[in-house]
Amino acid sequence: MSTQVQKVGENAFKAILGRINSLQKESGLTLPANYSAENAVRSAWLVLQETKDMSKRPVLEVCSKESIANALLKMVVMGLNPIKRQCSFIAYGGKLELQREYQGSIALAKRFGMKEVVANVVYEGDDFAIAIDVNGRTKVTKHIQSFESLGGNILGAYAVVTLDDDTVNTEVMTIEQIKASWNQGASKGNSPAHKNFPDQMAKKTVINRALKTIINSSDDGDLLEDKYSEISAVEEHVEYEIKENANKQEIGFEDEIDEVEENTVEELETKQEKEEEIETAGPGY
Repeated sequence: MSTQVQKVGENAFKAILGRINSLQKESGLTLPANYSAENAVRSAWLVLQETKDMSKRPVLEVCSKESIANALLKMVVMGLNPIKRQCSFIAYGGKLELQREYQGSIALAKRFGMKEVVANVVYEGDDFAIAIDVNGRTKVTKHIQSFESLGGNILGAYAVVTLDDDTVNTEVMTIEQIKASWNQGASKGNSPAHKNFPDQMAKKTVINRALKTIINSSDDGDLLEDKYSEISAVEEHVEYEIKENANKQEIGFEDEIDEVEENTVEELETKQEKEEEIETAGPGY
């Protein structure tokens, strides 16, 4: 990428950062502690240069500038960073969408009052029992697992979430529910990670479900929804600022996009599946 094109790109993203600063001053937008919006946006800019849609076309070329700006604003409001694999960008019908990843859900849940989350897989042959307490909460009353059952047929999985106030919530899913969740994804549960490490993928699925409940039911989660509405209201203003900055240069934002060099990275979904397989194969989950 030429120095001139890179400079135009920086100006475009500076406009987004400027709007974020305005939202902080005018609307009381609060970003997570120790979160650098500038670093996150610059990281996203690097990632977007290598991101392609399903047809292997650069998303910066096929997605509208409005959707790109909106996706970046959502990323900052949520306090996520693509370099930390907390989120990713995917093109849908000419629009760029922000997708929160597994690590991003954990980061958000910790900000919303989660102390710890632990997940386990239930195998055929395990002595497993659950109960509903007087408050309507599910809890695991027994889980005895033998060494012989490990790696066998998976019957389900559960996640135990401990909040800062020591409240414990448990999410339980059968293997049928887990597979139904996998079927919602692009790989339909047939990625190398799902095939080679179904136990770890089952843990991720049940954890994601448990954390979604925390995020959506928290007071901060309600504030997050308000901020999303706030973002939708300023999309046109952000687009205006991007155009204004781009027009001050010899080439515009669209010209810059056209000059983004062809990248040889694999299709985004294949890349994500490979990264997920490597991560899942490593220690922990």
